[in-house]
Amino acid sequence: MRYATVGEAGPLVPAVILGCGNFGGIGSPKEFLGKGDNRETAFEVMDAARESGVSMFDTADAYAGGLSEQWIGEWLASRNARDDVQITTKVGGPADGGRGLSRDHIRRQIAHSLKRLGVERVALYITHTTDDSVPIEETVGAFEELVAEGKIGAYGMSNFDAPGLAAALAVGRPVNVQNGYNLFDRRWASDMLALASSERVGFTAYSPLAGGLLTGKHRGGEPPAPGSRMALRPPELTDLTIERAFEVLPRLIELADAHGVSLTTLALAWVLTDPGVTAAVVGPRSAEHLKPMLAAVDLELTTAQRAELTAVVDG
Repeated sequence: MRYATVGEAGPLVPAVILGCGNFGGIGSPKEFLGKGDNRETAFEVMDAARESGVSMFDTADAYAGGLSEQWIGEWLASRNARDDVQITTKVGGPADGGRGLSRDHIRRQIAHSLKRLGVERVALYITHTTDDSVPIEETVGAFEELVAEGKIGAYGMSNFDAPGLAAALAVGRPVNVQNGYNLFDRRWASDMLALASSERVGFTAYSPLAGGLLTGKHRGGEPPAPGSRMALRPPELTDLTIERAFEVLPRLIELADAHGVSLTTLALAWVLTDPGVTAAVVGPRSAEHLKPMLAAVDLELTTAQRAELTAVVDG
């Protein structure tokens, strides 16, 4: 595993961060509560991640109604792992305490998150999305207070565009931005990656495998496996249609074979070898699924090899 500091003053994070959005549900929607990984599987995945040097787990107060944070807290306590694993969690999504990025909501939700996680501090606290009803000065001010109080180590933004990040940087010092980024969803990213790099803000990519599309397990014209994330929450691609994605998958699989790796490994390596990317957040559904993701850390792709993959997608 390799590690890098997020931004200038953020925590040291592994190249692969464990995403815990499948613990107990599939993300935040209440209709998916109970349709994600069970507690036993979640613990097995966390064990495998820790053993592999994955020293940061990513969650949110809204994931499975708080169950994701709760299970992480129970795992941390049962494994005596609080010194080995850092936590990043999010606020502002649809949680039981409401949603939004007001000062009162942020302060209320961090208290709930810390209690569920069983910790006094999280390494990185991130907005789950934007909130146009609240001035960015209020949101950033609340985060700065929590840093000063020692309840969070640093803070960042998720699902922000470049102007939104610029506005946050004008009034504070977020160290990280976390947005979706993968071979099938990338054209929006040039402005954000350029801004993050120039301002020395870390960039962590979520959905680096396009919600499972880039694992190569799914085929066009065939229904996804029952209970899979693809079946429950198909990815929302911005750069091309699902149909087009399925059209290019065979060629991407051929290129993965040529590299002697799975498509999962190749697609994730494409993300990790982007010089603007600090780390990628992955959501394996089992300890076995984590292995090809970890292999991507050691797969070095040249600029030409990355360009070849994007050219396949762009046609």
